[in-house]
Amino acid sequence: MGVTAAVLAVDAGNSKTDVAVVAADGAVLATARGAGFRPPAMGIGTAVDTLAATVSRALTAAGVTSVGHVSACLANADFPVEEEQLAAALHARAWGTTTEVRNDTFALLRAGVTEPRGVAVVCGAGINCVGMRPDGRTARFPALGRISGDWGGGWGLAEEALWHASRAEDGRGSPTALASALPAHFGLPSMLALVESLHLGRIDPARRHEMTPVLFTTAAAGDTVARAIVDRQAEEVVAMATVALTRLDLLDEETPVLLGGGVLAARHARLNDRVHRLLTERAPKAVPRVVTARPVLGAVLLGLDRIGADAGAHARVRAYFEA
Repeated sequence: MGVTAAVLAVDAGNSKTDVAVVAADGAVLATARGAGFRPPAMGIGTAVDTLAATVSRALTAAGVTSVGHVSACLANADFPVEEEQLAAALHARAWGTTTEVRNDTFALLRAGVTEPRGVAVVCGAGINCVGMRPDGRTARFPALGRISGDWGGGWGLAEEALWHASRAEDGRGSPTALASALPAHFGLPSMLALVESLHLGRIDPARRHEMTPVLFTTAAAGDTVARAIVDRQAEEVVAMATVALTRLDLLDEETPVLLGGGVLAARHARLNDRVHRLLTERAPKAVPRVVTARPVLGAVLLGLDRIGADAGAHARVRAYFEA
């Protein structure tokens, strides 16, 4: 059995995937969670195969085999050509009559606004920013790391903390409490021991994200170097948001700026306060707000936008995911 006026929504990040099947009136028929979506590491075919397992569970639970529209917000869809390639790969699975793929940052943005208008900055493992207007205009960045001019997110913060702590210990850099706090977190006596353990694989590279909370704790205690790193992150967040607002001609309009991802959603006082202060200086009409709603909500809302669902459907699905 197929459903012609419903949405299959996908929010697929590097670490996990959320899927929802939703009727045209906003009723959530089924949800499912699965593994992360990493085409650069796995190849598009294998990544979509992994995604298909999660989608199949959701469709089966909903009692359908296909829907009217597939709204997919995917990690690693950084360029339009990548969105087109991924849309073709998903459409070939015949999950829906139509398929639209966007970068997963658009899901956070749409989840945080009542209409498709605003700017969102995500600081998770990395950093990204997108903006959109109801007329379809968007602003975005490649967000591929240093090669595309990006810095920040949890991974960048951890790397910067390691760099300063190592130089502090051996005398090349300024003193910082990070030189003792980082190795202590892993039960090690020195930065040299920590670097050796990371280099030789005794510490799983994925555990580097644990250094970010240590950085914020050290900054909150007054460490000059740690505070400078946090302040730089705030500068990056505001620079991206301001450029996106400018590109969309929204600097002179009251516009939501949504802050999300693990780093910003943690509401570290120094980081978020500085972001708010810098936005007040550079984009006085921006209205910053932390978004903690599950991004799959945004993927659903984008799908409902596409099929022309009414305000009641939007309210119903938002109530479900925000309950």
